[in-house]
Amino acid sequence: METQSYNNHIRYYKPHHFVYYPVLLILLVFSIYFSFTTDDTIIWIFISLIFVILLGLGFMLRQHYALTLQNRIVKLELRYRYLSITGKRLELIEDQLTDEQIFALRFSPDNELNLLIEKALDENLSGNSIKKSITNWKGDYERV
Repeated sequence: METQSYNNHIRYYKPHHFVYYPVLLILLVFSIYFSFTTDDTIIWIFISLIFVILLGLGFMLRQHYALTLQNRIVKLELRYRYLSITGKRLELIEDQLTDEQIFALRFSPDNELNLLIEKALDENLSGNSIKKSITNWKGDYERV
């Protein structure tokens, strides 16, 4: 596996991104085409709507369950790391950080974590700014 950095930390699930979506989009394009070129316009419009719904559901459901659980795990991991590094509970300042900031902080190594948390709180850094501020990227290879 390639060493993770800011430039390559986004992952794709090949069956979903490169099979399911392309096939569904091709079917949608054909159904729209047939709705304009055949006499069965109503049926093809209905079929097109079904493909649009399947596309939307596929997009929403593919991430919803996994990311909800993973968000909780990332927060718990960050709480544990912060406690082990500083001896203090992150929950005391966690409500001052946005989810975007917390999720970006997971990429920071232990020796940069406390400084980045302070910087995020003081300067209200965006998640993207936090990621760019990390000197020694700590990869998250398990994120879906």
